[in-house]
Amino acid sequence: MFCNRCGMQLQPDYNLCPKCGAPVGGSAVQNTQVPSASAPRGRTKLQRHLRTLGILWIVAGVLWIVPSLVIMGLSHASHIAIGDEMFTRHFMPPLMFSLGSLSLVVAGSGILFGWGLMNHERWARIIAIVVGILSLFYPPFGTALGIYTLWVLLPADAAAEYERMSNA
Repeated sequence: MFCNRCGMQLQPDYNLCPKCGAPVGGSAVQNTQVPSASAPRGRTKLQRHLRTLGILWIVAGVLWIVPSLVIMGLSHASHIAIGDEMFTRHFMPPLMFSLGSLSLVVAGSGILFGWGLMNHERWARIIAIVVGILSLFYPPFGTALGIYTLWVLLPADAAAEYERMSNA
């Protein structure tokens, strides 16, 4: 048996699809073949956008890796770019390395909770909402991604549906 919504193979004793949370029963299950690749009707906004949102956060995380590595690399050569003053030699390398490390943590967290959203992990929704709010202050792409995140994950019905999907 296969789920009509997502196409996952189901065991006969399942009451809900473990992947999408669709009820299993007479019209909800297809016994002979996997549903077609076209988008099934009746999917909610969360089901339609959650995978895309997860992928966008992973891409944003990967894009944060490059500047963080550049900043960390430049921390050892800051005297070339700024000068060879005493302040530059002693203060700038640790500061730039710290900023690069912080950017690397941001990159890793974007990749991590993007993966969590795609796998319906319970903790990922709350973290994505918090980081979505913070990313509103990084125009233009951070703002767009933050608005999209809040639009998908913030409604009350999305909270209940995400909880149901993470339990499945």
